[in-house]
Amino acid sequence: MIHEIDLMQTQEYQEKLAQCIHCGLCLQACPTYRLWGDEADAPRGRIALMKAAADGRLSQIDVQTEFNQHINYCLACRSCESACPSGVQYGFLVEMARQVVEHNHDIGIVEHFMRWLGMKQLMPYYGRTRWLGRLVRLYEVSGMQNMVRKMRILPKSLKAMEDLLPEIPAVENQGQEGHSYLPHPSGKVLFFRGCLQDSFLPNVNQATIRVLQKNGFEVLIPDRQTCCGAAQAHSGDLDTARRLARQNIDAFTSDQSQYPIISNAGGCGLALKEYAQLLGDDPDYAVRAQQFSIMVKDITEFIANNTFAMPRREVRARVTYADSCHLRHGQKIIEQPRQILRQIPGIELIELGSPDQCCGSAGIYNILHPEVAEDIMHAKMGDIVSTGAEIVVTSNTGCYLQIAASLRKSGSTAKVLHIIELLDKSLD
Repeated sequence: MIHEIDLMQTQEYQEKLAQCIHCGLCLQACPTYRLWGDEADAPRGRIALMKAAADGRLSQIDVQTEFNQHINYCLACRSCESACPSGVQYGFLVEMARQVVEHNHDIGIVEHFMRWLGMKQLMPYYGRTRWLGRLVRLYEVSGMQNMVRKMRILPKSLKAMEDLLPEIPAVENQGQEGHSYLPHPSGKVLFFRGCLQDSFLPNVNQATIRVLQKNGFEVLIPDRQTCCGAAQAHSGDLDTARRLARQNIDAFTSDQSQYPIISNAGGCGLALKEYAQLLGDDPDYAVRAQQFSIMVKDITEFIANNTFAMPRREVRARVTYADSCHLRHGQKIIEQPRQILRQIPGIELIELGSPDQCCGSAGIYNILHPEVAEDIMHAKMGDIVSTGAEIVVTSNTGCYLQIAASLRKSGSTAKVLHIIELLDKSLD
């Protein structure tokens, strides 16, 4: 029996599959198709495989080999959604397909342990990820990191993770559960701090809080909030993703549902905005999830829709902006970050030749498929280098880590900053 195949046989899933008119406009938008030129590794080909599985035209062997392989190699970057004239909800389709993969694929003891450790024992727990960040900083400053990198002793998956480690600053996070910042008359916002970003890129969250404070907003950080669940959902573990979603809804809507919920990571923000879809069949949370999703705003979206102080301090630099796929293709937020950058005095903004293309991070894709991710990043790096940028601006945690690691390995002196860090520098 093909486990979980019934998930793809629902009327809703069949209707979403039928939206694809097989026009092929998605092909060139797809990173893996551009890399290999294989129809099976393009959205149209993957949808054909999904339909074959849903119709019962694939054997157990076919699912365990061909279906699993081509679905697993999808980055779920959703660039195909931006290219599709029929409005196919590919993100929904591929996440359901990955549930089938998850239940029909032997991932091995090592990968199973790493997933259990990272996505179930670390990311959902704020205290544990903070301690992990401290341990990584100790690993970096002690000289152990240099020794490990010179010896090249790590297995492939661990090496891919180690390569992504940023230089963690020696500062404590400002954000404390339940704490509010500088009450002012402009209003109140709720801040979603994320899991890995709060521990590995604390400067981004601190800059976000400062920018909101400087514009008169009281920033509330609800306790009991947890990981957004994006990595779990992308890996086919929708049960864990739903559990995390319920916990976040409880944390953010207990008595503060009238306030905007601010996210500064494109991937997290999209996951939060899609809780209504994730919990659509939950009798206790469906309505609450819809209300929650409406309140979620990306920080650049929130700035664009509210009166904010104009940047005054010059930042003299040649800058390029690397779109987060989930911010651009999922949340459809494209122009707002560019508006912010154009307002910062001294910046020379140079657009990438292909700003809609993925960097290869894609959640944990660059850990599970490091060679493919590196090939995709190679094309992105060529685009970045061609701009001559001194600063590469990002709007997502994974993109930040992926691009920073690639710049470091290439010997480039260009620096990576989150857009809110750059804005924070320019606000008087």
